[in-house]
Amino acid sequence: MYVGTEASSSGAAWELELRRLAASEEDQARGMFFQGTLDVVGFLGGEGAVARCKGVAGIWEINPVHMYPISRYLRMTSTAARLLAPQLDGFEGVLKRMGTQATVDFLSSMFGRDLMQTAGGSPRKLLQSLGDSYRAAVSYGERYPLWTGDKSARFIMRRDFMPAAYHEGVLRGVLEAIGAQDVQVYGRQVALLDSEYELSWK
Repeated sequence: MYVGTEASSSGAAWELELRRLAASEEDQARGMFFQGTLDVVGFLGGEGAVARCKGVAGIWEINPVHMYPISRYLRMTSTAARLLAPQLDGFEGVLKRMGTQATVDFLSSMFGRDLMQTAGGSPRKLLQSLGDSYRAAVSYGERYPLWTGDKSARFIMRRDFMPAAYHEGVLRGVLEAIGAQDVQVYGRQVALLDSEYELSWK
């Protein structure tokens, strides 16, 4: 768990750097995620912080549907987390907030609208279709649910570059968006790029 201490923040920043180094130029994500992170940064940190994040990513103009290297997003995320950690309970708080924002942006896109239409109000159908929706938004990785009950699942992510805290925000946000109540999400890293999430809802 990331907390707001200098030592843990340094460790979390180093982990993001290891993830960046593991990425190739073919590992890409849509610009909506970049823009969503910048929206969070702008709201909490102001335009100076936004300019700093754009600068480290080397991207000044962002097209929401265009694909950009995930390595650039990891640079942006690391800088944003350092800037916002004092306001959002450390790196983990920042990453969860970014994940929640990513869900908002994704669901407002054509990819997200297709997902919600396919799910038809069912959390189970949503989780079953979520892996395909991810593939429309990023070029890498594999994601799928393993059912542990009528209203619970273990969601598996393989070769994904974002930390577990980020995807906790994503998964909570998407389940709540479809109407699930009392959503519980607990993520854990099983390898640098592999994570698993225990999900339940009512």
